[in-house]
Amino acid sequence: MKLTVVGCSGSFPSAESACSSYLVEADGFRLLLDMGNGALGELQRHCGLYDLDAIFLSHLHADHCIDMLAYFVARYYRHDGGPCDPIPVYGPEGTEHRLTTAYADTPSASSMSEVFDFHTVKPSTFEMGPFTVHTERVRHPVEAYAIRIEHGGRSLTYSGDTGVTEALDELARDTDLFLCEAAFTHGKENIPDLHLNGREAGETAGRAGARRLILTHIPPWTDPQINLRDAREVFTGPVELAAPRVTYEV
Repeated sequence: MKLTVVGCSGSFPSAESACSSYLVEADGFRLLLDMGNGALGELQRHCGLYDLDAIFLSHLHADHCIDMLAYFVARYYRHDGGPCDPIPVYGPEGTEHRLTTAYADTPSASSMSEVFDFHTVKPSTFEMGPFTVHTERVRHPVEAYAIRIEHGGRSLTYSGDTGVTEALDELARDTDLFLCEAAFTHGKENIPDLHLNGREAGETAGRAGARRLILTHIPPWTDPQINLRDAREVFTGPVELAAPRVTYEV
């Protein structure tokens, strides 16, 4: 598998990065994890507008899904060839309603579903293209999911947004690459069931036995080097910061 960071800024885009969005590829299949603010423009550096095969939305906060509105425009109003065939979109219950409401002026109440084939995510295991996918509910103020993607004996786990939870520990068990949010700073923010800090991300990776940890979703007002230091203090494996346009082989 190949993982490309399209955007990794938390809460809102930074001057260097769009919000959360990650492209996973294997056997010619392209799966996009989240499409936050600014992600659609950056995505076009890595693949064509119509080259995605599926989209997974971890939850419905704007910094993880709002560029789906722009992607609706690109697919519905395509000049050459007319509207695109529906692409599978996996998201929490109410995803279609959320996107339609946010757009506010779709041609009809069902227009989103004409170019997006919506599937409701629950804790489950299923096949998606060449991938075996496992999803688990995590701790966040809205319904939110982490995802584990397996292919060819290798695995990638993405936390989405979450506080500390045993569900994430188990989902990331022995994963080859753990893409984990670290929005908070240890000793500064302490809000349960919202986000992890760098230390908590490192502890989660340690409990899970993850082989490699990539910290992501760090907001522009947070010093990422502090979170990196805190994670390295408690996790003995390789740790680094996600950065836009960086690709990892899994």
